[in-house]
Amino acid sequence: MLASLKKLVEKDAIAAHELASAVEHAETSGRPIADVLMGKGVSKWDILLSLEEHYGVPFIEFDEDLIVSYDVMKRVDPEELKQRHWLPISIKADHAEVIASRPNDSELLKEIQSRLGVEKINFRVALPSDIVRIIENNQDLNPGFPRYAGRTPLARSRTYMAGVRSALALQRTAMAKARTGLTFIRAGISSVTIAITLLELFGANLLLVDVMLLVVGVFAVLDGLWWYIPIRGEAMHRLNFAGTHKGPGMTVLHVENEKTEPEYLRTGTIEGAEEMRRNWERLSPVMRRRFLANDRCDLAEVRTKLASMRNTMARTRTGLSFSRTGAVFAGLGLGLTARFPDTGWMYLGFFLIISGSLMALEGFYWYLPGYREGLQGIREFKKAMEEDTIWDLVFPAGHGSRHKAPPVKSSHAPGIWGTTGLATERTVLAERRGLMAFVRTVLAYSRTGLAFLRTGVSLATVGAALLVLLMGNGIAWKIPFILLVAVGLLLVADGLRWCLSAEKMRREHPYYESDFELNLPDYGKPARKWGRVVFSDDF
Repeated sequence: MLASLKKLVEKDAIAAHELASAVEHAETSGRPIADVLMGKGVSKWDILLSLEEHYGVPFIEFDEDLIVSYDVMKRVDPEELKQRHWLPISIKADHAEVIASRPNDSELLKEIQSRLGVEKINFRVALPSDIVRIIENNQDLNPGFPRYAGRTPLARSRTYMAGVRSALALQRTAMAKARTGLTFIRAGISSVTIAITLLELFGANLLLVDVMLLVVGVFAVLDGLWWYIPIRGEAMHRLNFAGTHKGPGMTVLHVENEKTEPEYLRTGTIEGAEEMRRNWERLSPVMRRRFLANDRCDLAEVRTKLASMRNTMARTRTGLSFSRTGAVFAGLGLGLTARFPDTGWMYLGFFLIISGSLMALEGFYWYLPGYREGLQGIREFKKAMEEDTIWDLVFPAGHGSRHKAPPVKSSHAPGIWGTTGLATERTVLAERRGLMAFVRTVLAYSRTGLAFLRTGVSLATVGAALLVLLMGNGIAWKIPFILLVAVGLLLVADGLRWCLSAEKMRREHPYYESDFELNLPDYGKPARKWGRVVFSDDF
């Protein structure tokens, strides 16, 4: 290329000493000589004309409409061609049309003929940077982005994460069923307790009622166990999605080991990507769609991480429900032991006390993981409210108010969001789903707080009952039960703190309103015919 650039001196496009300086700078910096010359004010047109005249073949420059067919691209390795600076744009019978930065290179000619299996090559000359951009464009990539950033790889990553979210949703449903089963068990124990109490108070006078309550109670316990036990192993297994660490700047999420165990990784910061994005209005529509596809992938990762947090909190609620069931078992056992000493009921009481205590301990095994995930979910929510999102890009005038509510009004049609096309529309809707996922996480935080509260009440009640039963005994017998009451009260206080903080966020964020409604746009109809969104407040 250097020989061809000497024609720029002949055409007075650049002085000889400036050309020599540019060549030296290109060699030391590693930048393409053409980029250095354009930085010195030499027009790209003059450089291309010099190359065309030197090599005797037509020049070609980057154009988004220059798309190479799949049949051609599958014969080559795009990443290799970016380094070799050539690309076939068509192959017909025994000849091919090829873009190259050095069309007169005999070794390159042989390589191309061997690779493509043709004899005749019709060359076109292009700048190395333009060849790289043509290849990137055919990979559906923006300048400088890795191969993972194409819209198809990003869509594949989103599909994998959608599968993870589906698995997490199924597990949450199973755990909800397990908690329902545990509720049946507690209701059955209550029914049995009432039957025993009536039998003691009224003897055989209410025998029919006692038998009915006893049968219903036993059936509820067995039915609850039938619901809970099959689900327990699977539901309590952790389907953890840790996600990736998103550092400063723009990065790309991608999936490895797809055929075995998908592993989610993230590239390093992509040089120049942030600056490119800041010049949003200068980007072509297809370049914008690529950025938006990456945004949707990042938003999908956040939703998946939040779903994983909700699963851990649901697991904690299930464990605490098991603890409460254990407390009911232990309470019934203590009652039987105290009321029927030296009888067969006493041995049943001991069994219930031991099994109930073990149930309570196992349930508390899931307390700390849920506690940590709940606090992390709240931190993620608060952090998200401070970050810039697609709203700030689409509605820059609403940047200051975005953290409180989306800068739209209930009189706006959804089509107003699609200011850069359907890709923007989808990304904005994805961002809304992300915010709603944060809302669900905070609501899960609140429900977990209520589980803390109910468990604390159960523990405090059992501890207080034991203190009453052991009223005449020494202080040494009472210390464990005093500690049980204290732990119960601490759980009650902590549960109230969680619930109140969640309620505060509920009042501050518009997505909590019960009459909030979002009608998804129908892309099969003109935007003017789409339904309107409805909010509770015209903020």
